[in-house]
Amino acid sequence: MANVERPISPHLGIYKPQITMVTSITHRITGVALGVGTLLLTWWLIAAAAGPDAFETVNGFISSWFGRLVLFGFSWALFYHLCNGIRHLFWDAGKGFELPTMRKTGMAAIVMSVVLTVLTWVIAYGIGG
Repeated sequence: MANVERPISPHLGIYKPQITMVTSITHRITGVALGVGTLLLTWWLIAAAAGPDAFETVNGFISSWFGRLVLFGFSWALFYHLCNGIRHLFWDAGKGFELPTMRKTGMAAIVMSVVLTVLTWVIAYGIGG
């Protein structure tokens, strides 16, 4: 039996990034980020139950510029994952698989996640200052 040269599958470097590829990868990354962010939420809840000193430590971190940046990223990841998850629900129902629709809903998920994140932070700072 002769050895046949088979073509190798193209590597990611060969593909031009498309909106469906970007949204898929981002959905996975935000899923992991939400898991890590949940650990931060757990730390905050445990510290609240542990007493004022422990809570002040966590609150000091969350109130810092870095802590707020982490919270902003967590909130964006949450909204992106939600918006793209709704998109996946439509796919589960067999709807929205046409390429133009996939591009539009992918962009909609990105735009809506940014709008919802900014709106949430504006409201939170408008009310709580």
